[in-house]
Amino acid sequence: MESSSAASGGSTRREATRQKLYEAAVTLIAEQGFSATTVDEIAERAGVAKGTVYYNFASKSVLFEELLRHGVGLLTASLREAAERTAREGGSKVDALDAMIRAGLVFIDRYPAFTQLYVAELWRTNRAWQSTLMVVRQQAVAVVEDVLREGVGNGEFSEEIDVPLTAAALVGMVLVAALDWKSFQAERSLDDVHAALSRLLQGRVSGCR
Repeated sequence: MESSSAASGGSTRREATRQKLYEAAVTLIAEQGFSATTVDEIAERAGVAKGTVYYNFASKSVLFEELLRHGVGLLTASLREAAERTAREGGSKVDALDAMIRAGLVFIDRYPAFTQLYVAELWRTNRAWQSTLMVVRQQAVAVVEDVLREGVGNGEFSEEIDVPLTAAALVGMVLVAALDWKSFQAERSLDDVHAALSRLLQGRVSGCR
C-alpha cells in the first residue's frame, strides 16, 4: 500500500510539473514565437531546472506537440461534457450545440494564449507536429459532428446539412469570434459573446429543419 501511495504521489508530482511546463511554454511561445523560445526560458518560467524539461519531454518540439494534445484534449472533453449534460437534462440537439458553444468560450476565456497558438498552427503546414494537430483537431470537431448526426437522425435538423463542414464551421466560428473578443472587444462579457453566437446558431442550424 505504501509503495502504491508513493507511486501515486510521484505521478501526481510529475503531472503538476508537466502542467507548469505546458503553461510556461504556451505563454512564451505566444509572446515570442516557437523558434525564438528556448528550453532555458521555458524552464526558468516554469521554475524548474533545464534537465527537468528534458526528463519530461525529449525536445522542445515534443513538448509543443504534447502541449497541443493536452490543450485540445481539454477542449474536446469540455465540449463532450456539455453535450452529455444537455442530453441528461432532456435538452434538444440545438440546446446541446449551444451548450458546446458556451463551453468553448469558457475554455478560450481560461486559455487565451493556447487558443491563439492553436489557431496560428492550423495555418502552418511545415511543422513536424502537423499530423498530430490534424488528429487532435478532428477529435474536437467529431464531438460536434456526433450531435449534428443525432439531430439529423431524429429529424431535428435537415438531412441536407453537410455534417462535417457544419461541425468545422461551428468550431471555427467559436475560435475566431473568441479571439476577436479577446483581442479587440475585451470589454464584452462572456455572456455577451455567447448570446451573439447563440443567435447565429438558432438562425442557421435550428432554422434548417
